[in-house]
Amino acid sequence: MNSEVLRVAVISTGWISSLAIRAIVRRPHLELVGVWVHSPEKTGRDAGDIVGLGPIGVITTNDLEDIIALKPDCVVYGAASAEMDAAAVRDYVRLLNGGLNVVTTNTPGMMFPDRWIPDLADQVRTAAQDAGVTIYTSGIEPGFAGDQFAVLLTTLSNRITSIRAQEIFDYSAYPNQDLMITAMGFGKPLDFTPLLELEGAQQFAWGPPIGLVAKALGVELERIDESYERVLTPRDLHVACGTIPAGTVGAVRAVTSGVVNGRPVITIEHINRMAPDLAPEWATAPNGTYRLIIEGQPHMQCDLKLGTEDTPESANANAMEATAMRVVNAIPYVVDAAPGIATSLDLPITAPRNAIDAG
Repeated sequence: MNSEVLRVAVISTGWISSLAIRAIVRRPHLELVGVWVHSPEKTGRDAGDIVGLGPIGVITTNDLEDIIALKPDCVVYGAASAEMDAAAVRDYVRLLNGGLNVVTTNTPGMMFPDRWIPDLADQVRTAAQDAGVTIYTSGIEPGFAGDQFAVLLTTLSNRITSIRAQEIFDYSAYPNQDLMITAMGFGKPLDFTPLLELEGAQQFAWGPPIGLVAKALGVELERIDESYERVLTPRDLHVACGTIPAGTVGAVRAVTSGVVNGRPVITIEHINRMAPDLAPEWATAPNGTYRLIIEGQPHMQCDLKLGTEDTPESANANAMEATAMRVVNAIPYVVDAAPGIATSLDLPITAPRNAIDAG
């Protein structure tokens, strides 16, 4: 592994990117050399002031070419756009063509590009290979809980009947209106069609991690099935993304399953509520729980709980920090990886360097 100090740039200063910036500044093996921002009011400012660190001497730019000219060893990409993957891929290709390695939390399809949009995968893979650099996508879910963590647990297995990864989260602390309302349908009546209810939407998000697990286990998927359910709230809920009126959606359940021999074998299930008492018929657990259930020999259930018991509302912030750290901790491994699109099956365990706080 590369033991030198690695120069890193960050694209955007949103929630995930701000966490990444703060972590990079703390890590002695990483040096923050550039930060790209979208809004004019953030341009030309000290990045440390924007993310709450105070001055750190890194001045922001809104020109991607400025980042490329810095020639960092790796770029952490966290920019969001209404165009989603289309906009991100344009940026990825520019960065890769500039000879820069990239880690990102934005594009779940790249976690297993065989189940991503072929044209986009070809563009990114070609740019990376031609420039001799690497791009890697990860996060907490997708990116870990439903895929790499599931694969790790199967190393205990003799026979597997099914794998189910559940996210059981209260989303009342998430302020992102586009994600909560437009994509998931919270706060909308049942006649509203959220993005997750569109045919193929769940396959786009969770098909790749299911495909990664299938590849790790050496099985061929016949297809991927998806279902989406919603439960109304009987009362107004005042949450971070606004008010969820009584009679509108207050809980959602999305189930995506990889089918083998006619039955669901690898499943990722999201159970998300805006209040803990809604949809009690669905699986419940302390807020911030990722639950892995592996039926077979041996039978296993493993709960990964984020946040602390005395502050259950901390689960969401802890999940966001875990998402950011999945890519920050991967930087040295990605810099050393073979050119192209790397998945979690291509990299060693991306254990963090200089994360122990012995003080």
